[in-house]
Amino acid sequence: MLRSVCLFVALFYGFSVTAQSSGGPRHGKAVVCYVATWAAYRKGAGQFEVDNLNPSLCTHLVYTFAGLDDKLNTIKSLDEWMDFQRNSGAVNKILALKERYPHLKVTIAIGGWNEGSARYSNMTATREGRKKFIDSVLSFLNKYKFDGLDLDWEYPAKRGGVEQDKNNYVSLVKELKEAFRDHGYILTAAFGAGKSTMDVAYDLPRLSQHLDLIHMMCYDYHGTWDGTVGANAPLRGISDDDVLSVEYTIKYMLDHGVKPHKMVLGLPMYGRTFVLKNPNITHVEFGVTKVEASGFKGPYTGENGFMGYNEICMEIENNGSSWQKLWHEQTSTPYLRNGEKVLSYDNRRSIAAKVKMAIDYNLGGVMVWSIDTDDFNGNCKQGEPDAFKDFYDRYKTLKNDPVLKEALKTLHLRDNNLSSHTAYTVSDGNLHLRIPNPMSPNYPLMQSIDQAMTLALEEKRINDEMENVARGNEIAHKDEPDSANMVNAASVLCFAALVLVKLL
Repeated sequence: MLRSVCLFVALFYGFSVTAQSSGGPRHGKAVVCYVATWAAYRKGAGQFEVDNLNPSLCTHLVYTFAGLDDKLNTIKSLDEWMDFQRNSGAVNKILALKERYPHLKVTIAIGGWNEGSARYSNMTATREGRKKFIDSVLSFLNKYKFDGLDLDWEYPAKRGGVEQDKNNYVSLVKELKEAFRDHGYILTAAFGAGKSTMDVAYDLPRLSQHLDLIHMMCYDYHGTWDGTVGANAPLRGISDDDVLSVEYTIKYMLDHGVKPHKMVLGLPMYGRTFVLKNPNITHVEFGVTKVEASGFKGPYTGENGFMGYNEICMEIENNGSSWQKLWHEQTSTPYLRNGEKVLSYDNRRSIAAKVKMAIDYNLGGVMVWSIDTDDFNGNCKQGEPDAFKDFYDRYKTLKNDPVLKEALKTLHLRDNNLSSHTAYTVSDGNLHLRIPNPMSPNYPLMQSIDQAMTLALEEKRINDEMENVARGNEIAHKDEPDSANMVNAASVLCFAALVLVKLL
């Protein structure tokens, strides 16, 4: 009876999530998509407009960036022509998407790297300054019909900030949340993922209490500033004491009181470029191989040391024979080499690995920085046939596990012969895995997020049930009477009975 009730609840919950997210991702996790509005100024195939968005791939859109008027302590537009005038205004266009995609939440981010820290430090220093800011935010959100605010102060107590920022930031977040409550606005924040930043900038347990979601900026761990080749977003560090990795950031935040369901893992839609000091070196080693102070740039973004995925995939498409494709196993990072040039980045396989880690740690979802550097036009045709290689390798081991046979009896997986959105199915008592293919050439990284999310959630469900079965078997084994002890006990009783008979 209990099992039937649990199954009904699970099915009802699954139906509810699907119904609520109609038109968007079906897996029930957050997929937060930052939209860099300045991408509209890029040239050629790199130009990205709101019209290029595919909102069905996201649950949240974050319009970036608004700024802070440091004289009035109020939120302001950083580009009024782009935001409100050009082609009817990007703000109006992105908010209009909610009519066609009712699952969407659209928020506006304030801050960013170029805004710095000092003006936010000054604003939060007094209750009066915070109140002026909060009042202006409420007016702004109400006027333009945004669903909430994303705080991108980079970073409290750093880059011109002061030590008191750490506590003042908590006060700002707490007061914002209180002011938002009656309006139903969302309050999120983007956090730096480096240990040195997290140590000084954030009172994590208190911030976690008041924020709806924390967007973990798990990228820019390495670049030309290190003086060596490195992974932009390493899944794991290159050594046990390496604090610059996605997994370290996740563990750090969990260990410091952040609730996992509020944590949103940042995924980069770009890579980092390097120029080797010694172009004749035969083997590139992360963290060791020396590089020049500047990398090289792509044709659309035009930033030294940086290339969007849409630029990287076109480079491979056009000059594939010149680039050696490599994979760094420890950090789960693809990288390319062409003579003196090296490029570390994320592809569909490494993105899938990060999604898997987010699910393994029960995080609330993922976010991307930024959707405008995915291959949104579908210009690249080379594909990545091994995008879900790691899932398939685990499946090959999993399908022969004897515990799985028992777990399949209670998992109620779909029949292999039925068409469904599920990846793992069963027939004749055996587990099967359907490796998904891209639905279209557009947005390959975003599609891989959606597909990997389904794979990872179903894989975790299978593994969790196998653990339950194994645990049940272990308990049952412990509860079984020990036959040897039973024989010994019987012998003792028999001997005692004989002694008693003789005495009588």
